[in-house]
Amino acid sequence: MRDNGLPPELNESLNKAVRLEYWNIFWTLTIIVTMGLVLGQSETMKTAWVEDTLGLVPPIMFLIAAHMERRGTPSERFPYGFDRVNGLGFFVAAVALTAVGALLLYNAAIALARAEHATVGSIVILGQDIWLGWLMIAAQLYALVPPLIIGRKELPLAEQLNDKLLHTDALMNKANWLTGAAGLAGVIGLGLGWWWADSLAAALISLDVLNDGIKALRSSTAELVDGTPRALSSASLSEDALRLRDRLRQEFPDATVRLRETGRLIRAEVHDTLPPAEVRHPRHYWPGDKKRAWRVAQVSFIPPTEAEQSRLIPKATKQAAKR
Repeated sequence: MRDNGLPPELNESLNKAVRLEYWNIFWTLTIIVTMGLVLGQSETMKTAWVEDTLGLVPPIMFLIAAHMERRGTPSERFPYGFDRVNGLGFFVAAVALTAVGALLLYNAAIALARAEHATVGSIVILGQDIWLGWLMIAAQLYALVPPLIIGRKELPLAEQLNDKLLHTDALMNKANWLTGAAGLAGVIGLGLGWWWADSLAAALISLDVLNDGIKALRSSTAELVDGTPRALSSASLSEDALRLRDRLRQEFPDATVRLRETGRLIRAEVHDTLPPAEVRHPRHYWPGDKKRAWRVAQVSFIPPTEAEQSRLIPKATKQAAKR
């Protein structure tokens, strides 16, 4: 098995995350089946069911990316290996989130505009007529528990691994209680005769899905086009990356520093300067907590032109003498 760029202590965290995602898929499938059995004509239930089904995308993409990271080896076709496959999975999940969120919001808005009146009928169980809404409420309550527990377990692992795909999945799981609350309100509203409650709850769920998708899409796109590394939970610049950039600028004040992210790892290029005389490991430049120094995979130096070198060499000699 090839080195995936993580220190040995983080490999165990990756293994824990893989096991957790298998459990996530199992419990999500049980929720999808449970919700599917009691959908009825409720727009809220249909929207919540689609969101639960969509929840399978991030864990599946994470498992595929983790397998390729650990098993994939550099080759003639892929000389840099598969460090970036996690970012590709993050992008796929973000596109799915955004597209489905927009579609669900459109459907809910159309239902509100047309004043469509959904009905919740009854079913016969053991010879007794039971309002289907009670079963919908029970299904929604069941759908709240597994995602909440799994999401809380995923967050610390995502932070340890700096895994945006796992972090997005954790936030989706933790936020599902909002979906459940909206779904409960929609079903209860139908029972009270409020026709608009169902479509309004579906619209609120859709907005939550769309918001998560847009944030993930902005961050994943930035990585694919070699943008400055982004934070785990937003499209803002990563604090780790900003500190590393400041550290390199401090040591090489006349240079241009460029940072990009390949999956979990940061790669730095220092342009228009000569490399230091002594050989240094990339982790030498990591500022702050050395436990996260594994994130620096590469620090490359791109020297200036020959004319510029003649000007910089005396200056570099003076700086080395001062150190």
